[in-house]
Amino acid sequence: MKKILLVLMVSLLAGCSELTVDNSVVSELDLQRFLGTWYEIARFDHRFERGMEQTKANYVLRDDGDIDVLNTGIKDGELQTAEGKAKLTDVPAVLRVSFFGPFYSDYRVMLVDSDYQYALIGSGSDEYLWILSRTPQLSDSIKTLILDEAQHRGYDTKQLIWVKQ
Repeated sequence: MKKILLVLMVSLLAGCSELTVDNSVVSELDLQRFLGTWYEIARFDHRFERGMEQTKANYVLRDDGDIDVLNTGIKDGELQTAEGKAKLTDVPAVLRVSFFGPFYSDYRVMLVDSDYQYALIGSGSDEYLWILSRTPQLSDSIKTLILDEAQHRGYDTKQLIWVKQ
């Protein structure tokens, strides 16, 4: 009986974690060029950024090889900050990011232009998606290019929240 329950639980968990999008990452990432400040242009809604505007992230390499992450934004007229850290993985375009103690999540660089001016970021699931830029605004042609890529990968881009910068 215990064996049947265990098999049932594992099957249910495996079914819950089925990925419905292509979150594969770029083949190469120059971390030094990726570091610095990125403006959040659009995102899927999630509770830890709900209601935030003027959001941006800053990535700084630490002496120990990890990355300090500082996210800032405005909510209800007040500056909000979240400090975290990212660890490198064996795959250069996949970082493990934590804002809550020992709990880490995938940060997957799925698209970055050759000048490192915009990026499409995903996670280990289909629930998170971000469009980032080095500037507070993107041209319509670049937005279209990024949206086409996200849709091609199976993301529902109608769910994106366009961030007021």
